[in-house]
Amino acid sequence: MKITFRNYSLEPFFTDDYRKVREFLIRVNQDRIINSRMLWGAWEWATTHGWRDHGNVGKMGLWEDGDKLVAVALYECPLGEGFLIVDEEYSHLKTEVVVYAKDALIKDGKLRLSLPDGDLEYTRAARSAGFRPTSQRDCACILDINELQSYSLPEGYSFVDMSENWNWQQYSRVLWRGFNSEGRPPHDDSHISMCKRGLSSPMIIPEVVMSVVAPDGNYVSHCGMWYRPGDSYCYVEPVATDPDYRKIGLGKAVVLEAIRRCGKFGARQAIVGSEQQFYFNIGFYPTHYLTHWELIP
Repeated sequence: MKITFRNYSLEPFFTDDYRKVREFLIRVNQDRIINSRMLWGAWEWATTHGWRDHGNVGKMGLWEDGDKLVAVALYECPLGEGFLIVDEEYSHLKTEVVVYAKDALIKDGKLRLSLPDGDLEYTRAARSAGFRPTSQRDCACILDINELQSYSLPEGYSFVDMSENWNWQQYSRVLWRGFNSEGRPPHDDSHISMCKRGLSSPMIIPEVVMSVVAPDGNYVSHCGMWYRPGDSYCYVEPVATDPDYRKIGLGKAVVLEAIRRCGKFGARQAIVGSEQQFYFNIGFYPTHYLTHWELIP
């Protein structure tokens, strides 16, 4: 059957195209992860992300064989970045997908592609299209759930999850402070609505989205988690700890507790898209690398 191309729906959030991309990402990574930077959990997080350029989602590209989605060119938050995933049975499309991304996902003359190391088809396509590799990279790390380290919270601290007494103002606060934003955390209606939208995915399991509550009632560490019952892995995104509460084990405890709960649902491994030493220290190890390729000026 002839391969057809079309653009992603102009409508943001939970459209038929959103669901089709999610199912595609689940399918192509089922037996072997082919792009660790854009697993279905990362797609869910990007779909509702408050800082995403929702007005340009129609620039993302979809390639279909009949009703079957076989390749995508996506961005996560802003234009100017590209995540390209092609069903291995249709690897001949990689050159076309790279060329499309160069034309459609560029911003202010710049575009960064995250391409899996060792994939010669992508390498040749990117070089031919005017990209060059950089020293920057993405790394996915795995933790085996049956080897979880021990962890505990300091006296007076406790866990809370989305299924019980979730405080949206406090959730906003821990993300704001945890990602080192300046000034006071905003609590206006529009910002709280943005926070709620960020956790509105139909794929969320409330019991595994967690924060640590300090003795004064503030949320001071947070772990977002994505898991689909039946999958072998859960996906960690995002993790943030208030700078006033770092170095006392809160980040380790909230991440490992969320992973432990996913293990009770059936997950055997956890994946995180980061090579920060923090993750290595709590049991993750690197497995997948992608290099950032940039357009040659």
